[in-house]
Amino acid sequence: MISTENILLETPTPEPPVDEAWDVERIRDDFPVLRQTVNGKPLVYLDNAASSQVPQVVVDRGARYLEEEHSNIHRGVHYLSMRATTAYEGAREKVKRFLNAREAKECIFVRGATEGINLVMHGYGRKFVSEGDEVIVSAMEHHANIVPWQMLCEEKGARLRVIPMNDAGELLLDEYDALLNERTKIVAVNHISNALGTVNPVKEIIATAHKHGVPVLVDGAQSAPHLAVDVQDLDCDFFVLSGHKMFAPTGSGIIYGKAEWLERMNPFQGGGDMIRSVTFEKTTYAGLPTKFEAGTPAIASQIGLGAAIDYLNSIGRERAVAYEKELLAYATAKISAIEGVRIIGTAREKASVLSFVIEDVHPHDIGTILDQEGIAVRAGHHCAQPVMQRLKVPATARASFAFYNTKEEADALAGAIEKVIEVFS
Repeated sequence: MISTENILLETPTPEPPVDEAWDVERIRDDFPVLRQTVNGKPLVYLDNAASSQVPQVVVDRGARYLEEEHSNIHRGVHYLSMRATTAYEGAREKVKRFLNAREAKECIFVRGATEGINLVMHGYGRKFVSEGDEVIVSAMEHHANIVPWQMLCEEKGARLRVIPMNDAGELLLDEYDALLNERTKIVAVNHISNALGTVNPVKEIIATAHKHGVPVLVDGAQSAPHLAVDVQDLDCDFFVLSGHKMFAPTGSGIIYGKAEWLERMNPFQGGGDMIRSVTFEKTTYAGLPTKFEAGTPAIASQIGLGAAIDYLNSIGRERAVAYEKELLAYATAKISAIEGVRIIGTAREKASVLSFVIEDVHPHDIGTILDQEGIAVRAGHHCAQPVMQRLKVPATARASFAFYNTKEEADALAGAIEKVIEVFS
């Protein structure tokens, strides 16, 4: 493996002062996809919780890799391989700083949050969970943070326990406390609900679990794009994110894990690059992070993730978060004022997501009519069917915002919803 310890990394762009006004039109210029029209109307992209758009600088960085640096990493001694390795490992360093991980080796490249959760299920769960043990998740999890743990429990004869939530979409922490016991082996919760926008008190959830000696996995797929995340401050044992939700290409993502856990875990996959030595009698594994990165990775996508982090730093994350919060409040007030519309998910702490239903109108019909107006929203159960069952709705329409969206787009959404109501009245 080529060592990159002494390689000069790309210089990070400093954050601008937080007191500068947010120039959303300048920001929008960075995203070429937003300039197009749909059905003759300006595109209003409000499906950011599914996948955010990609700024030109990230597109250009990926193209530069393919044009000038494309080669396999770590194992080559030639110029292109070393250059690609430098860019790839440089992206890991950027992730380390972005999450405030203690060491870069605690940041494992994966295809996204789903693969990261599965890595922990296989590497930690299959080693440390036994018959009669318990795994705790919450009532508002994405399927990606339910199904792997169900698979583990079925295999091991363990039990899946669920933290309940109230009608507003807030977790009942007193009942969570009561679930923890000597049989609990891991807690896995999302930071922000993709279906409701609830910001969960994960720092408190983690501290409570640690009193019982239980590690915690945080699904940060929705929080990494919208909040400043400090894994050391949270004290989480694992944290997963998806690059395609934070302005990077698909196929990019990270699982952060405390080194003391990662070193004890089994590899997720076997293959090239994750080994120290191989004989037909025995294989010994490489150290972190290589132990968990078998085979050729999505090199261009992970370099793109590093470029997306540079971009987020360049625009000022604190200002972006503040702007998104203001925009969500504005949109919520506009939509709530429309007769016949009901907001689904009314937690006190929310980010990015505005889910709603219209009386006697299926969400798929809402999404279809909004698309005719050039407005992209998500309609369905959002890979969170237990949430829908708990709140007694078959599905919702979901508008999800990013820092390049505008109040004028929120107005357009409100106007299009009124058209939906007119069509079905």
